[in-house]
Amino acid sequence: MSTATSPVAIGEAARASGVSAKMVRHYEALGLLGAVARTDAGYRQYTPADVHTLRFIKRARDLGFSMAEIAELVSLWHDRQRASADVKRIATRHADELQKRIQAMQDMRKTLQNLLHHCHGDDRPECPILDNLAGH
Repeated sequence: MSTATSPVAIGEAARASGVSAKMVRHYEALGLLGAVARTDAGYRQYTPADVHTLRFIKRARDLGFSMAEIAELVSLWHDRQRASADVKRIATRHADELQKRIQAMQDMRKTLQNLLHHCHGDDRPECPILDNLAGH
């Protein structure tokens, strides 16, 4: 049984961070975790700091940040000389992008609701939804 400060295998790191083992390997391959120690048999060993970084990545993914943005944020998180303005710039840009996507989705929903309103939904072959999709 491991202690809170001893390295853990990938399965335990995945469980502790809420990230799948496949994604743990992916994040490691992207360089987000830095060098991960291995046993003599070649098994990965994750430190509590690695698990903490995986939780950070998961939270950033949950907020919709891209992998490029997450790489920047992880780098800034580890840089004690960082300027919070750099972090805010990334977060602000992401929030602006989210707002644009929300607006686009609201526009799509409005169009679909309009089409649904005009569709009789009966046995007739006429269908404004299909007509719209066909560009008519």
